[in-house]
Amino acid sequence: MKETLVQPFGSFPAVLQGHAQAHPDKIALVDDNRDIAWAELIGEVERLAARLVETGLERGQSVAILGTSSIEYALVFLAAVRAGGVAAPLTTSASPEQLEGMARDSGARHLFIDRAKAAELGADFMAGLIRVPLEDIGMWMAPPGSRAPAFEPEPADPFNIIYSSGTTGIPKGIVHSHQMRWRQFASTALSYLEGGLPVRSLASTPLYSNTTMVAFLAPLFAGGTVRIMGKFDCAKWLRYAQDDRTTVTMLVPVQYQRLMDFASFDEFDLSSLAVKYCTSAPFSPELKREVLDRMPGALVEIYSMTEGGVVCLLQADQFPDKLHTVGRPAPGSVMRVVDDDDNEVPPGTPGNLIGRSETMMSGYKNRPDKTAEAQWTDPETGEVWMRMGDIGAVDADGFVELVGRAKDMIISGGFNIYPSDLEAELEKEPDVAEAAVVGIASKQWGETPVGFAVLKEGARSCEEICGAVNARLGKTQRLSALYPIDDMPRSHIGKLLKTELRDRAQKLG
Repeated sequence: MKETLVQPFGSFPAVLQGHAQAHPDKIALVDDNRDIAWAELIGEVERLAARLVETGLERGQSVAILGTSSIEYALVFLAAVRAGGVAAPLTTSASPEQLEGMARDSGARHLFIDRAKAAELGADFMAGLIRVPLEDIGMWMAPPGSRAPAFEPEPADPFNIIYSSGTTGIPKGIVHSHQMRWRQFASTALSYLEGGLPVRSLASTPLYSNTTMVAFLAPLFAGGTVRIMGKFDCAKWLRYAQDDRTTVTMLVPVQYQRLMDFASFDEFDLSSLAVKYCTSAPFSPELKREVLDRMPGALVEIYSMTEGGVVCLLQADQFPDKLHTVGRPAPGSVMRVVDDDDNEVPPGTPGNLIGRSETMMSGYKNRPDKTAEAQWTDPETGEVWMRMGDIGAVDADGFVELVGRAKDMIISGGFNIYPSDLEAELEKEPDVAEAAVVGIASKQWGETPVGFAVLKEGARSCEEICGAVNARLGKTQRLSALYPIDDMPRSHIGKLLKTELRDRAQKLG
């Protein structure tokens, strides 16, 4: 298998077949209800893929999946790819209108949906599609022993569509090719095999998220075992990590924080953990330090986008003095820091990050206009770069420090204000557990910064806290208001939803 994974391109379904032949009785997938060995996994994937083709799935056509993560969900994802189709997992938190829009955009003929989501959305939801309850795929798939027609992927063939987590309108469908996924995970799997790591992965973020692929696809490439969690729960995660002797996991910052705050955390044996990944949202230096101190194994922060672009890696355990950064560009990744006219800025100067790598999207499904907006083409070389949407600077050692999101930057009275600077000042206050700052329209200044704070018990009033913080800030940075909030609005993978905060601030103002 190592000889296959070292190749510049190959077939993901063929790799899985190889693992099933090499260790048929080894457990491949586990969830709360059952487990499935490698030989059985491939058998069910083949039967599902055969049935998909029988019911009209064409090469390159999407298969929509909607529901809570489970073995059945994973089987459909893998079967869609095996059949020559495209896995199109849909975001469970989206509105019915958004879900219909995503399914329509994907071009799916089939919808696999779990009973809970089907009951919530009603019998008429996407009635024009072939609807299959995820819990009933065993009855729907082709008879035992069935195999799907041969499929040999081409590098440009679409592998999956991941829909962005936009809060308004129809999310954009990010298309990843077979070549992109091979480049992304074959090398990771190879590193596990060459290092002799027994791959036992714990996937605790939803299977509709690109984040989860690190804990799902890469371990399967390596022939490992993947436990799929339906919904994250600290006690269950710790028990699984201990009892399964988990070696690989991916968690987003809010999950790390919840684990660190869990009263019984230190009672569990996590000594098998070899590598922990983190991505998708800002990971504070303080939280990184606590994770390093209290959880065994390497800690690797991944900075990139679902769309691709530059990939930065921070081996936090190896560079404890760089926890305020997101690391350096990974091998094969290139990054530039440019001004608003796409001219490179001097080293150490904050600017817009653009990047390119071998793991970039093919484009947004049916949206060439948005694809063009997201990209920058070098007029001299013709190379395509992705606009990362972040403002950052590179230090003398090549480590990248993020200043903020470009779209979140506040321009007040002609001055640029970075919300992260104000959030850091707010969180210095002993009464503030968490803070977020957004810009809202201002007749006098164009935009003005407004803050939200999760307050600790017995805290001073927001007016007092705001006054103390503003006394430390420059005139152009000062908060025009600070509002208390019980919990920050977040997506299912922990991203702070500043659009919701901005809407709330506009109404309160």
